[in-house]
Amino acid sequence: MKIEEMSAYEVVETREVSDLKSQGYIIQHKKTKAKIMLLSNEDDNKVFYVGFRTPPSDSTGVAHILEHSVLCGSKDFPVKDPFVELAKGSLNTFLNAMTYPDKTVYPVASCNEKDFKNLMHVYLDAVFYPNIYRESNIFLQEGWHYELEHKEEPLAINGVVYNEMKGAFSAPDDVLDREVFNSLFPDTPYGFESGGDPKVIPELTYEDFLAFHGSYYHPSNSYIYLYGNMDMVERLTWLDEQYLSKFEFLSIDSEIKKQTAFKEPKMIRKEYSITEGEKEEDNTYLSYNTAVGDSLDKELYIAYQILDYALCSAPGAPIKQALLEKGIGKDIYSVYENGISQPYFSIVAKNANESDESEFVNTIETVLKELVANGIQKKALKAGLNYFEFKYKEADFGSYPKGLMYGLQALDSWLYDEFKPFLHIEANETFGSLKQKIETDYFEELLKTYLLNNQHKAIITVVPKKGLTAVMEKELDEKLATYKASLTDVELEKIIAATNALLAYQEEEDSQENMEKIPLLQREDLKKTAEPFINELREIKDQKVLFHEIFTNGVSYLKLIFSTEKISAEMLPYLSILKLVLGYVDTKNYQYGDLFNEINMITGGISSGSNLYINSKNTLEYKTTFEVRVKALYENTKSAFELLEEILFSSDFKNEKRLLEILEEQKSRMQANMTSASHTVAALRAMSYLSESAAIQENLAGVSFYRFLEDLCEHFDDKKEEVISRLSTVAGFIFRKENLLVDYTGTQEGLDIVEQELSGLCDKLYVNPIETTACIISKNQKNEAFKTSAQVQYVCRAGNYREKGLEYTGALKVLKVIMGYEYLWMNVRVKGGAYGCMSSFGKTGECYFVSYRDPNLTKTIEVYEQAAEFVRTFEADERTLTKYIIGAISDLDVPLNPMAKGSRSLSAYLSNVTFADEQRDRDELLGVTEQEINRLSEYVEAFIASDCICVVGNEDVINTNSELFEKTENLFH
Repeated sequence: MKIEEMSAYEVVETREVSDLKSQGYIIQHKKTKAKIMLLSNEDDNKVFYVGFRTPPSDSTGVAHILEHSVLCGSKDFPVKDPFVELAKGSLNTFLNAMTYPDKTVYPVASCNEKDFKNLMHVYLDAVFYPNIYRESNIFLQEGWHYELEHKEEPLAINGVVYNEMKGAFSAPDDVLDREVFNSLFPDTPYGFESGGDPKVIPELTYEDFLAFHGSYYHPSNSYIYLYGNMDMVERLTWLDEQYLSKFEFLSIDSEIKKQTAFKEPKMIRKEYSITEGEKEEDNTYLSYNTAVGDSLDKELYIAYQILDYALCSAPGAPIKQALLEKGIGKDIYSVYENGISQPYFSIVAKNANESDESEFVNTIETVLKELVANGIQKKALKAGLNYFEFKYKEADFGSYPKGLMYGLQALDSWLYDEFKPFLHIEANETFGSLKQKIETDYFEELLKTYLLNNQHKAIITVVPKKGLTAVMEKELDEKLATYKASLTDVELEKIIAATNALLAYQEEEDSQENMEKIPLLQREDLKKTAEPFINELREIKDQKVLFHEIFTNGVSYLKLIFSTEKISAEMLPYLSILKLVLGYVDTKNYQYGDLFNEINMITGGISSGSNLYINSKNTLEYKTTFEVRVKALYENTKSAFELLEEILFSSDFKNEKRLLEILEEQKSRMQANMTSASHTVAALRAMSYLSESAAIQENLAGVSFYRFLEDLCEHFDDKKEEVISRLSTVAGFIFRKENLLVDYTGTQEGLDIVEQELSGLCDKLYVNPIETTACIISKNQKNEAFKTSAQVQYVCRAGNYREKGLEYTGALKVLKVIMGYEYLWMNVRVKGGAYGCMSSFGKTGECYFVSYRDPNLTKTIEVYEQAAEFVRTFEADERTLTKYIIGAISDLDVPLNPMAKGSRSLSAYLSNVTFADEQRDRDELLGVTEQEINRLSEYVEAFIASDCICVVGNEDVINTNSELFEKTENLFH
């Protein structure tokens, strides 16, 4: 049967989507009017999602809480957490759910057909028949609840989403983003916080929560997407018979209303919290924000991405440069948000001062007027267009399946016009049209229309306030105390009973009968053979080249890998500084802005960075490297090499003003990253107490490097000559023939072209005699806590099992799944209320447990300390153990794009990992028994015994528990 012949569906449109090598369909389910989009192609990484338009009418976070909650059991799968069961025991390549400002989406992906069908079944059952109607504890756990175990204790509020959003509302970048969004569209659903404002979340009732599901989670309001190599007729038949046909059509008003344009700009001032030790000067965010047209304008959709690049994002871009010249902010960037009905464009000066506000606005508008009058630099527009076109054609989304990313992008138009899901994912024609328009005044007119002459704008200033978090926490404590005092003994007993009932619900084990309803693959469904490495070591004109022969569709992926073994510990941080400046400072033939444009005109990007590879046969040995990476079309290889030589051998480190701009921008961006990913800060710092290799990485990218940056920026006038001198010294130490390994991913055709250019580059490498020093890095256990203005904690416990004489085994990959989705999940997330929890058991012996957006500190440490006992007494039948093995294999067998395949093979080569090693680890993983898991309790005991703790989190909580730490200090000085 053909899709067109199916009686349950009406085919609205059939089209060849040649840009994506797919056959596309727009389909409507006749009975319910459910909207369906198909992309049929040869990609084995199959993708499905079901999504709903979910416009919020308040900031209680009901859409977000519902996203969590529907995955906590359903009609066909009545266990407490089918999502976790799938995460434990599925071969998924993607499994998650996402709440957006106007939609909620439930996507899954898998290369295994049986697994893919299982995932579809569980997710559809979850959204259409969730357990939330019969189990209120789901709402209390995932959303919010009053918590009180004994009458004499203070009343508290807990809940997974509640704590997640307390973390999100602690980050100043998030505060600004949210305010921009809400203030530009105050009379629409975008005027509310769909994720939930922690102050408002406790206003959400269970009844309103259920009503929201009843209103929007219906096939008539659904968007269903299927992508990949599958029998589409079979899937559509099943979808109709099992789900869609069970519903009647329902008229649902979920339209995203448009915001009426403002008659005059808004001026808004908001505060964010900093610690007592942080300074208020140079800590304000200034932002200039305008609404930009409609998301259904396909040329505007890409044109403003190009303008984002040309106006502000690229180094040397005119608005960025004008603001930096005036000393307004240390980090200038722009944001074009086009994933909503009414896109917006923002220009932000970070680390500015409130007194700069009027000059900030005047400077932006003066530059815009000049650009409209004199024209935007054509080369900048062409570079921006080439940059985005290369990304589009390469379709490299890292670990995310490209089919998923196409499907999510389709919603940028589909959600607002049910007949236009292909509008933005077919972009070749749009890029072609915009290339022609660069030679006209099209882009200048866009500036005039949407920025200069547009009154629909908001000027938002977000200023720091010391101790604001403490004030808010005190207000909440007083509010809760007042509320508690107003309650009768009967009412208090009711809260205590509800607290205990929730705990009992969380601790109650699902019945074996219900657990077996979750579909599960068998061990025989798993691939037994490890993925081979693709390494061929060649010597080309006296130069070692590691060749990964992989089809890349005409793109060369080249890495110049320089050993940095001869760099002293004192010089280590300058490797990270070198990474920041290469390609971002003037060279012999280019000013840095022109250089950046030239790079993006000719290549898919040139970047650099440090890396570290540990010898798998002796984990005390490691290699440190500095790597310069370039990707380019085969025909642009010669020009790419010319740019590489320009950057490596003629970069000017002596421009003090430019150097300070780069350092201050990086310091600002590290602050944002360390705030949003404090769990990685804590984990790396904790591991550096015991591990020399982790200590090196910490000096290159952790708190130590941030401290180094802080000091350089604070005392730049005194240190600038030293910085300039040391950058030249480091470059001279690194860029030498004896240090170089060339790594190439592509075809023989591409390598032949690289060969022609390689000797010219090698001839320019430094040959002058140098004195070298071994890199001796000190490590010592400190047990630290870093205080921030966050309302939550990130708690890490780290250690090393090899120090106790234990050897790595592939079974540890299974233990990681058990800890992440059983023990830590249950005790840190479900019972503790943290948003996330992670674990790692490295081949080097380095291990850690870490929590994410965690309301607790000591409770979480206690959970970690009891982990070994859980492992020692762990019991699992064959089905349960198989589930964990599948979860571990799923982590190993993620489909890789060509560049990632090359990187995996390179890493194996430099880490002395053979295919036999990989196969042995896989065999150990596949053959895991209950007894072996029990034996791994030794490993957990060993690393917990190392007693390494690092916490990043709330200032008052850390001060209250200061006895746990040898040292406490502010994360930001």
